[in-house]
Amino acid sequence: MFIDNLEKIRYRMTAAAARTNRDAGAIGLVAVTKYASLEAVREALSSGLVLEVGENRVQDAEEKKRELGSLASAVRWRLIGHLQTNKAKKAVRTFDAVDSVDSARLAAALDAASAGAGRELPVMIQVKLSERETQSGIAPAELPLLIEEVRRHRSLRLQGLMGIAPHAEPLEAVRPSFRLLRKLRDDHLPGGKLSMGMSRDFEIAIEEGADLVRIGSQIFAP
Repeated sequence: MFIDNLEKIRYRMTAAAARTNRDAGAIGLVAVTKYASLEAVREALSSGLVLEVGENRVQDAEEKKRELGSLASAVRWRLIGHLQTNKAKKAVRTFDAVDSVDSARLAAALDAASAGAGRELPVMIQVKLSERETQSGIAPAELPLLIEEVRRHRSLRLQGLMGIAPHAEPLEAVRPSFRLLRKLRDDHLPGGKLSMGMSRDFEIAIEEGADLVRIGSQIFAP
């Protein structure tokens, strides 16, 4: 089941990249395990076809890594959910990258935790692309200042921007959100990566320049 789903996703990623003359091999896939069973995650990692895993919560990642044992060390773990500053130390111990930095306070906490652990932490800044109050992320207008703050921290390595498009109908209505994130990257972080696009809209995200897509239900659903 998992391998069939993944092959279909890879095919769709390749087709989306071809429509805009992009190299599909340069677009990464983050398998989001938030709602996946432990056995499904075990199968995914055992296949060798998953290189990066995305989790929304520190505790969930800790539990999965503990249960998976040596399999967990074969992939990179990315935190893609909102992180409270008081959990920065645990996040640094658990994840290889944090893609959801949304405040100067969180950046400072991650920098201190990374310095204490003697490591450099790759991070992305999450930009708010929706008017929903519940969505995390820095407002686009505040992005330049946060980029400066993150760059000041010696133990953080800024990789790019992450965004979640609003749930819109028709599906094509999400395209302006991805174009906005790409423009913000081009204007304020040239050369940075873009993590955007999920199970519902990853093909449009790829057409608009995504370097990483985050897919969960399309991989792990029966």
